Amino acid sequence: MDIQDIECPLISKSRNEESKNKRKCDDFLEEVKKILALAGPLMSVNFLLYCLQVISVMFVGHLGELALSGASMATSFATVTGFSLLMGMGSALDTICGQAYGAKQYHMLGIHMQRAMIVLLLVSIPLAFIWANAGHILEILGQSPEIAAEAGDYARFMIPSIFAYALLQCQMRFLQAQNDVLPMMLTAGATTLLHLFTCWFLVLKTGLGNKGAALANAASYWINVFLLAAYIGISPSCKSTWTGFSVVAFSDIPRYLTLAIPSAVMVCLESWSFEMMVLLSGLLPNPKLETSVLSISLNTSSMIYMLPFGLSGATSIRVSNELGAGRPKAARIAAYTALFLATTEGILVAMFIISIRKFWGHCYSNEEEVVTYVSEMLMFIAGSHFIDANQSVLSGIARGCGWQKIGAIVNLGAYYLWGIPAGIVLGFFYHVGGKAKKAADRVIPELA
Repeated sequence: MDIQDIECPLISKSRNEESKNKRKCDDFLEEVKKILALAGPLMSVNFLLYCLQVISVMFVGHLGELALSGASMATSFATVTGFSLLMGMGSALDTICGQAYGAKQYHMLGIHMQRAMIVLLLVSIPLAFIWANAGHILEILGQSPEIAAEAGDYARFMIPSIFAYALLQCQMRFLQAQNDVLPMMLTAGATTLLHLFTCWFLVLKTGLGNKGAALANAASYWINVFLLAAYIGISPSCKSTWTGFSVVAFSDIPRYLTLAIPSAVMVCLESWSFEMMVLLSGLLPNPKLETSVLSISLNTSSMIYMLPFGLSGATSIRVSNELGAGRPKAARIAAYTALFLATTEGILVAMFIISIRKFWGHCYSNEEEVVTYVSEMLMFIAGSHFIDANQSVLSGIARGCGWQKIGAIVNLGAYYLWGIPAGIVLGFFYHVGGKAKKAADRVIPELA
């Protein structure tokens, strides 16, 4: 037997393996490019929009500790009772619009967006009444009357924000489902720059104080809505997906709710657990200090969370688009690639947080006690962010696949059967204070 007859099959097998590995590497690199092309602008959008709240709290923080506590409490209350609910219900479009775009049913994207707008605006009406009575509700929940009154005033002036936020969530999901994310970044950037000037004027120059910051939030959200509406109406890239208003949007609303409600539960269970700890911090000894520091810490944590949240959005787009196009293997590659990127981002951001921990508190307060406490909390935030990055991408995969019910069940167990009880025990029985929340949160995503 010729020796070539023996070696050729082995060589052929080796070459096939090498070719297969090269294809896998090429697929991975190609997917990295696609995800980063989406995630980069989405990270910027989420970060800039969240900065609206952060900038407002920063301006109010320099008015005094009571003003900071009231604004922080009102922001937490608004997130719990409004923003998180609307974000969750709007995220149903990640699945619906993403898969419709992948299936090339372009005309349906505009219909789905209009349907979501109708639902979210209707939901916003009772939420506005809740915000109008925020001060009384917080006092009933056991908060300091002084802080509750400040928070109530702030929340009342934020009521116009809720309707703008509802529309904005729908517009963003509509655009990102068709991979059109750059205009969102540009409008968010313009809005944030205007917000700096608006906050400076309304908070410091008009005598409105913390009420001015709340009004600045509302104005900025509405500016962003109008900018995106103008783009959707005139852009050639939206010509096939936005065909104008249609009465068809009023049909199939119950069908939309079957996905929107689990989506809202999934998002709210996570968000509420964080904000609930801010409310509980008002029951700790020295509530002004604990509430202010925990609110600053959660604001910081939420702000940097916008980075993996942008990656999560890109993941849900890629997964839903590929599933809609009937390519489950490509969707799987997108999911694995996103998890790799999330791990890398988590390590880099955790290192950055640790490096700035001694200086960050000065951005929110001039009180040395607050600055020192914030420095200690940032060590916990660095650890929790690394885990949150991967958890966020897993949530994006769930949204892309339409697995919101599974995500809701997981969040219920992780946050409410473990996280919150652990935080209460550490905070009130072992007197760890505000650090108890972050310590518990480091374990929660591992369970999820």
